Amino acid sequence: MTGRAWGVLFVLCGAIFLEGIDVAMLNVALPAIRDDLDLSTGTLQWVMSAYVLGYGGFMLLGGRAADLFGRRRMFVLWLVVFLIFSGLGGLATEGWMLILARFVTGIAAAFMTPAGLSIITTGFPEGPQRNKALLVYAGTAAGGFSIGLVVGGLLSAIDWRWVFFAPVILSFAILLAALALVPASPRPDRAGQGVDLAGAVAVTAGILLLVFGVERATHVPAAWTVGTIGAALLLFLAFVLIERASSSPLVRLGLFRSGALVRANVSGLLFAAGFFGFQFIAVLYLQELRGWSSLQTSFALIVIGVDAVLSPLLTPRLVARFGNARTIFGGLLVASLSYALFLPIAEDWTYAAMFPGLLLLGVSFSLVYGPLTIVATDGIAEEEQGVAGGLLYTSFQFGAALGLSAVAAVNIAATDGTSSADLLGGYRAALVVPLAAALTAAAVSAFGLRARRAAATGGPSSGDGDRGDSASTGGSASTGGSTSPGGSDAAGGVERPAAIGA
Repeated sequence: MTGRAWGVLFVLCGAIFLEGIDVAMLNVALPAIRDDLDLSTGTLQWVMSAYVLGYGGFMLLGGRAADLFGRRRMFVLWLVVFLIFSGLGGLATEGWMLILARFVTGIAAAFMTPAGLSIITTGFPEGPQRNKALLVYAGTAAGGFSIGLVVGGLLSAIDWRWVFFAPVILSFAILLAALALVPASPRPDRAGQGVDLAGAVAVTAGILLLVFGVERATHVPAAWTVGTIGAALLLFLAFVLIERASSSPLVRLGLFRSGALVRANVSGLLFAAGFFGFQFIAVLYLQELRGWSSLQTSFALIVIGVDAVLSPLLTPRLVARFGNARTIFGGLLVASLSYALFLPIAEDWTYAAMFPGLLLLGVSFSLVYGPLTIVATDGIAEEEQGVAGGLLYTSFQFGAALGLSAVAAVNIAATDGTSSADLLGGYRAALVVPLAAALTAAAVSAFGLRARRAAATGGPSSGDGDRGDSASTGGSASTGGSTSPGGSDAAGGVERPAAIGA
């Protein structure tokens, strides 16, 4: 890659680092926020869920906006919005103010992140260069999360409001670098194309209602929960009908003919549900039951940040040797083992007993996150890269919101009192949710192994078009005489973008 390409990648990695550190710092600061603003467990969960709902609910619209209005333009504009509302979150004096600020910050991330990802996927040619860039990108996100755990503990020990003010400073630095380094892209041809607002409203409302129904399940009659979830499913059905009838849909439904893309999104949703749900319970266990400080909690969880090292160093080798499908499947099995090791948590558990599970969780993230990003965007036409990236990040954030809501609901339902034994029982019950999510994700991803074997033997692969599963970094698949590490090529009708700085 040229120096210009590395400069652009540096800026985009800065943005995903910002997103990772922002989430991690808030995660550690939750108990301090609860004490200062006097929030219930349900309300505290919404401080996290508001962000991921805004993020996941508007991600598809954000991906489409990047394709229609220009990736650099959307990236810079919404980075400014992120900066402003992160600062406003630090000024909140009531729970609802903080929740609202987090929701808008999530919306900003929903427009900024797919724009950044699509700059990479359209700026680097499909194959080794793009895969390398994506794995560096994923490793940076992991690094942001692990550093955020420590920085969040340090800042919340001073004042939890600095958890929101620190991203303002980082956002401003990234903004200056973006204006200087990210090249302006040609104005997209929007002739005959528009923004599908009806589809965006339907899918966002459906996500909000579904998560709200899950979170409120322990507080309201069963009929109310069924009605809420039923209304959410009807909105998703309406979204499908709107997309089918629209001349410029938010998401072209033909994208879902790719089995690899569908599996990547479903697996990503379930993996994020377990990953974020587990951390929510782990932080409550360490700080509220064990009485650990936010700084002690930060250092306890930092081992998860091993993914920042493994993602750029180990994962590319595993993908080159075994392919994306096997790497993802192995990562999900490791995640399942990690959660299973935490099920017998006790009031007097030593850190040595926690360490293996936390370490394995970091390993699993490094094996799953980057390869999923490759599979979900591989073989997609340039003009739909923003939408493909938006789909994946929608799945991640929707899964995170569902996971947070589910573990909070189970925790509340299983906690009968305020004694240590009561709290411990609630945590143990809630930890079943991440385990179930990871096992289900592994079962879904296992279908990719079958498709990969069918492709390798020349047999039918169920019409998946599993380009990303058959081979990737370093592993070539040839079609019609041309070779592509991603398994897609010009003979397959996929338009290849020009490389940044090539």
